[in-house]
Amino acid sequence: MDKKNLRKKAITLLKNIPDSERRKIEQKLKDNLVTTNAWKTAEVIGITVSKGFEWDTKPIIQTAWKEGKTVCVPKCLPKERKLDFYVLDTYDQLETVFHDLLEPNPDATERVDKEMIDLLVVPGLLFDNNGFRIGFGGGYYDRFLTDFSNRKLSLASTKQIVEHFPPDSFDIPVESIITENGILF
Repeated sequence: MDKKNLRKKAITLLKNIPDSERRKIEQKLKDNLVTTNAWKTAEVIGITVSKGFEWDTKPIIQTAWKEGKTVCVPKCLPKERKLDFYVLDTYDQLETVFHDLLEPNPDATERVDKEMIDLLVVPGLLFDNNGFRIGFGGGYYDRFLTDFSNRKLSLASTKQIVEHFPPDSFDIPVESIITENGILF
């Protein structure tokens, strides 16, 4: 099965998780993330602001704020097909952009250089046992990760893990996948 079909299948799977099960998985994902050494030692966390069927990242963001960590969130730059990250101190610094994504308003906050991000939570739809991921298809994170040298992990339900799929030459794996059952690697 090609990536396009795998992506569609993963989106359908995520959309069909009942709300009560979704909330339990999200709570376990957050709990398992914040107990990792990567989280505990990170001062600056890069993470998306979720929407729709994605795993809810707001409780993770709020936990980071409570722990005094700096949270930064991505802004897509479609013309350059790249991401820039900006500090997020309050949800008021967000704006709704294309595809109804919530992204930082650059006029309301400051840009963060990628080397300042200690831990990057990389979104994805499907993952394999080697840390490769299938994202939403824009390649923004693959480009961002090419010279990102700090910790990178992803959050996924065990339902999103497959044994293997053929990665593209430009795909960069994450170092760890946090699931509702713990840390895969």
